[in-house]
Amino acid sequence: MTKHILIISSELFSLINFRSSLIKYLIDGGHRVTVLVPKEKYNTEVTIQKLKSMGVIFKSYSLSRAGLNPFKDYLSYKSICFVISQCKPDIVIAYTAKPVIYAGMAMRHFPKISFFPLITGLGYGFTEGDGLKRKLIRQLMIILYRKGLKNSKGIIFQNPDDERLFYKLKIIFKNMSSHIVHGSGVDLDLYPFSPLPKKPIFLMLARLLIDKGVREYAEAARIVKAQFPKAIFQLAGRLDSNPSTISSNELNFWINEGSIQYLGEISSVQKIIASCRFYVLPSYREGTPRSVLEAMATGRPIITTDTPGCRETVIHGKNGLLVPPKNSKSLANAMIQLLEETDDKTQSMGRESFILAKDKYAVERVNKDIINILNL
Repeated sequence: MTKHILIISSELFSLINFRSSLIKYLIDGGHRVTVLVPKEKYNTEVTIQKLKSMGVIFKSYSLSRAGLNPFKDYLSYKSICFVISQCKPDIVIAYTAKPVIYAGMAMRHFPKISFFPLITGLGYGFTEGDGLKRKLIRQLMIILYRKGLKNSKGIIFQNPDDERLFYKLKIIFKNMSSHIVHGSGVDLDLYPFSPLPKKPIFLMLARLLIDKGVREYAEAARIVKAQFPKAIFQLAGRLDSNPSTISSNELNFWINEGSIQYLGEISSVQKIIASCRFYVLPSYREGTPRSVLEAMATGRPIITTDTPGCRETVIHGKNGLLVPPKNSKSLANAMIQLLEETDDKTQSMGRESFILAKDKYAVERVNKDIINILNL
């Protein structure tokens, strides 16, 4: 039976990059899809037309992604309520914190509509830290998530650690339905396996946030270059409005001292992933890191942290190395270990990354899992 599905996102960029294959899968299955994204300067007519050409109905709403402004957040909640009342969907899917919370609160007015929130990462408030601001945001997010998720038909997590944490914090309870899928998946056609280059290039792709481990990456690069001056450490991504963003002054310091090659914000990353020999993401916490999946599909050895969302992507010693978070020395040691490995071992790690991406994280597999959860 044909269903009308409303997908609520926090930005058009993530919808196009992370959810377009799911949208296409739903439309090819005969379902009607409406997307709701914030009004932003980045919403170019070309991008919007790309969605519409897929057969998607496009709608926008008011959302302030950064910060907690009660007035602006109330406007988001009312905007979502209005669109749901106008669209009358059968199913609502929301992902990232604010769309999940405010869509979930709105669902109390629409009890006949099935609500499936996707918990794609917990962000600043749930990353370990001692600051009072972080602790206050965490407590507020716990309260808001409880309110938002109690109206869900099924909660979809991207890793088992986040699911366990939500049960532990009593955000969700045993009588509620929860599921785990392997991230947003990776398209193996868009990120094909490619031979490892000989040049010792390390690459990190991420928003330039402290919680992504950017500082540890820069410090580890400084340590390694003292021993391996020909090693190259590339960093790509944008400065962000998130509370944990690094400053432009700090970024410029790394660039000027020569430890980091900054590539800026890159919209199409396939070429730079294919040009690196090793991929690094020293994040403090993730849902499932999409950039790591893309590097795995391309056949790159991975260095990432033994933290929620990241640890699932690496079998230590087989397709890469796991290191403790917030530890630039351990990260540097892992980089040196890969630089000193034989070419055969490094090639083997790259092949194992590709196999894991194909067998566990292929986007077709993830989409089928989501479709089954939605009971379509």
